Amino acid sequence: MAIRRVECLDGLRGLAALWVLIGHMMILTGFRLPLVSKPDLGVDLFILLSGFLMVFQYQLRAGSEDWSAPGTWTAFWTRRFFRLAPLFYVTLAAALIAGPAIYESRVAIDTFLGQALQPHERYTDASLANIAAHLSFVFGLLPDYAFRTALPDWSLGLEMQFYALFPFLVLLARRIGWMPMALVAAAGGVVVALLAGAAGLDWPMPSFLALKLQLFLCGMLIAADPGEGRGRSWMHLGLALLLAAIPIGGEQDLLHFAVRELLVLGFFALVHLRSLGVVDGVSRLLGSRPFHWLGELSYGTYLIHLLILQPVAAAVIGHFGTGLGAAGRFVLTGAVVVPVTYALAFVTYKLVELPGQKLGKAVIRRATGNAVRSRQTVPEELAAP
Repeated sequence: MAIRRVECLDGLRGLAALWVLIGHMMILTGFRLPLVSKPDLGVDLFILLSGFLMVFQYQLRAGSEDWSAPGTWTAFWTRRFFRLAPLFYVTLAAALIAGPAIYESRVAIDTFLGQALQPHERYTDASLANIAAHLSFVFGLLPDYAFRTALPDWSLGLEMQFYALFPFLVLLARRIGWMPMALVAAAGGVVVALLAGAAGLDWPMPSFLALKLQLFLCGMLIAADPGEGRGRSWMHLGLALLLAAIPIGGEQDLLHFAVRELLVLGFFALVHLRSLGVVDGVSRLLGSRPFHWLGELSYGTYLIHLLILQPVAAAVIGHFGTGLGAAGRFVLTGAVVVPVTYALAFVTYKLVELPGQKLGKAVIRRATGNAVRSRQTVPEELAAP
């Protein structure tokens, strides 16, 4: 590839996590602003970035890894497991232990705001089946377990399904090309999603890969080397815009359609149109040190925030009641939740995430019998919550 580092990835990951955090704060305090109060769109941005990052790193390693060899797939899956699992397991334990107390907080919030109560089992199910489904990351495939903890972890199950499929998408793209692969995969996803719906399967969140595969494919197309000729990059963009418009997986109103299209357009511009002064300036800003750290803490922020947010929002409501308006509840809740969440994200980044990634590299070295030297030039981060 012509580019060796994509500066904007750091900032975009960080902004996606912040979008999810602020959106959930709005939902749980009754304060609303257009667009920002839609945290699912922040998750869509994560998904787009994840598809991009996996292909980007694949192409950086293309000269040193044989993707026709199953050992390469195993190394890929190992890297991704140790990127997601360590912090997820820590926060999962916290969510299971604190689940009943967090559920009481959520009941107080929803009762006060006149919102439908959440199913109690989402917060209180500490059964072996639920724990096993989450430890193995298969919960996203199972409608009964896909949304069954106090964490926003449904997207992690989705992410793991994408990682499982990714080597096969790469092999297909190597055989027939990136655009034909994207068309075949998207069509297959739609068919599987429709068949699942016809069979009566209903996921409380779009945690089943067939419901969101098209957005992963959009990111993959933006990253994929178009070959000779700049025009093929624009063809990749055109196909990505078409795929992003597929009306399955999550809310499908006009706002969500328009924002998903804008996310694809904007990200394409940041990657491929750096020659434009404004775009270059935005990309540099998103790659600056503050945004770099915002991105580094994005995974922890995503996983941790609801564990802090729900008890704090309930406490604010319990103390002030109707004496404090929605905007006041939002500001006061955020004044506590935001610094605490990012502080915990920083601590767990240092104590859990980085050691987990180091352990993953050690496992790969031990399995291959070589001191594998990473040639990647961007952090191997989760681009999806």
